[in-house]
Amino acid sequence: MILGLLAVAAVGAADVARLDWIAGTWVQEKPDALVREMWLPPRDGAMAGVTLTTRPGKPPIAEYAKITVEPAGVTFTATVGAQAPTPFVLLPGAAGEAVFENKAHDFPQRVFYRRCGADLCAGIEGVVNGKSEREEWRYTRLKP
Repeated sequence: MILGLLAVAAVGAADVARLDWIAGTWVQEKPDALVREMWLPPRDGAMAGVTLTTRPGKPPIAEYAKITVEPAGVTFTATVGAQAPTPFVLLPGAAGEAVFENKAHDFPQRVFYRRCGADLCAGIEGVVNGKSEREEWRYTRLKP
């Protein structure tokens, strides 16, 4: 039993390591908002990220996330404001793309990342009141 759990953890850690293309500091500038997202590189089956959205005259919004190996599989867990952490499980997919899903969550039901050339595209999607909704961000790498 313990050897089986260790093997699952090792496979999960390798799956997290394959998401190394998300790591870095990314930015999207719009006239009404600045969104910065930073991800630490994978280490020992885990990644940590933070997103900060600032808008003139409005309070900043900070979101915290982690990607870890959980019993359900590789899991993206988001913490937004005072809400409880929400887990989304990685679905099988192509290299350079990661889609995490939680069908039981109100909105979003999916969180996704994909490489868009040198940029990082990210988004959320799901169904609200029977209607499909989607938000997407395109980040450029922040130069040091």
